[in-house]
Amino acid sequence: MGTEAHIIAVGDEDDLDGILRRATWRVEQLEGKWSRFRPTSELSRLNAAAGRPVVVSAETFEAVARAIHGWYATGGRFDPTIHRALVDAGYDRTFLDLPADSASVDPSAGLDPVHVPGCGDIGLSRSTHAVTLPPGVTLDLGGIGKGYAADLIVRDMLDWGATGASVSLGGDVRVRGQSPFGPAWVVVVENSLDPGVELDRLLLGDGAVVTSTRLMRTWKRNGEEQHHIIDPASGRPAWTGVAAVTTVASEATWAEVLAKAAFLAGVEEGLALLRAAGLTGFVIEDSGRVHRVAGLEVFSSCTP
Repeated sequence: MGTEAHIIAVGDEDDLDGILRRATWRVEQLEGKWSRFRPTSELSRLNAAAGRPVVVSAETFEAVARAIHGWYATGGRFDPTIHRALVDAGYDRTFLDLPADSASVDPSAGLDPVHVPGCGDIGLSRSTHAVTLPPGVTLDLGGIGKGYAADLIVRDMLDWGATGASVSLGGDVRVRGQSPFGPAWVVVVENSLDPGVELDRLLLGDGAVVTSTRLMRTWKRNGEEQHHIIDPASGRPAWTGVAAVTTVASEATWAEVLAKAAFLAGVEEGLALLRAAGLTGFVIEDSGRVHRVAGLEVFSSCTP
């Protein structure tokens, strides 16, 4: 996942240190399973299987299954088969290891369209937790991994005895249960185009707030700016007039899927997509204009 983790546990003081240690370990464990940059991860083994079924852990199977469901549910806008396109754009190592300009021996690399195959032919066997990727299809779980990990870890923390939990992975937040701040958890939403400027403070008892933005992971490839949100139609970084989308949902997994789909849809279609899905949040245009999606007032602690 290659990101910062912020974890809050509420409960009996004698139990909190142990719960926080186990939660931190869970972040590291899931990173070890889902990272495409670790050759020993389950995802790397799956991507290297070239058409052979691979038995994976229940968590990895479910992450893949949810990613495929997201592909179907968004008409292909959310697509975990963008792995090759990310590599071609220069995102072939952890973001911290990317050079300022990942120049290529081939000057056309990262500039031409890349075929994104989609999920239609991926095989799943729920009884054995086997996943079969067709030859030429490889996955990147970066578009859903942080959200699903946050959902899992919050659930685990309550199972371990916490009365409330908050997990933030790269700013994608999942909360549940008792808050240390009062009757609800307070989630601050900042303007991605103007960091430090608050758009709102949202009050949640059980839910998630996720932001998808092209501004956080950018680099240059042969002198051209790149980012990590790939348009499956072209296999290239998407330029849709949208700078960021923030979604509020019952779980972080679904919030991540819809935030990316709305980003890729562009401003008007993205707003319509969120409304149709029954989600609320923000859509920020490249121009700086901020759209508040209907329903946000239910969670807002601020006056628009």
